[in-house]
Amino acid sequence: MKNIFILILSVCFFLGCNTKKEESVEKTTESTEEFEMYQMSEMAALMEQMYVDNERLKERILKGDTIGQFPQHFTKIHEAVLTDDTDKDAFFKEQSTKFILAQELIYKDPENAKEHFNNGINACIECHQVKCGGPIPRIKKLYIN
Repeated sequence: MKNIFILILSVCFFLGCNTKKEESVEKTTESTEEFEMYQMSEMAALMEQMYVDNERLKERILKGDTIGQFPQHFTKIHEAVLTDDTDKDAFFKEQSTKFILAQELIYKDPENAKEHFNNGINACIECHQVKCGGPIPRIKKLYIN
């Protein structure tokens, strides 16, 4: 009698576990169908890459290492597709040109790299104050004091 009771209890336990697993799988499937992945614009992806490149450049400047070569992909700022294409106006073109010139000067005049680097960061912030203010606190972290 005792063995039958343990057997029935074990069967109920195993059936209960299987039911919960099936419900869990159904809930997981339902929630992933509603999820949509954010797609970065070309400009957003380029700016993320430029940020990383400038973090590395900042470290090289601070350590007194060689500066290296100007990253040519920075010049794609003029042709990359923006999230909102109407933002690519005369102001944007002027600011992006200032940014590129400041960046190029870092490599052409490494003795004044810190000043040129900070001028490039200023160009970023000036543009973002008008176009898209969200990344400004992050950009400010790039300044070399």
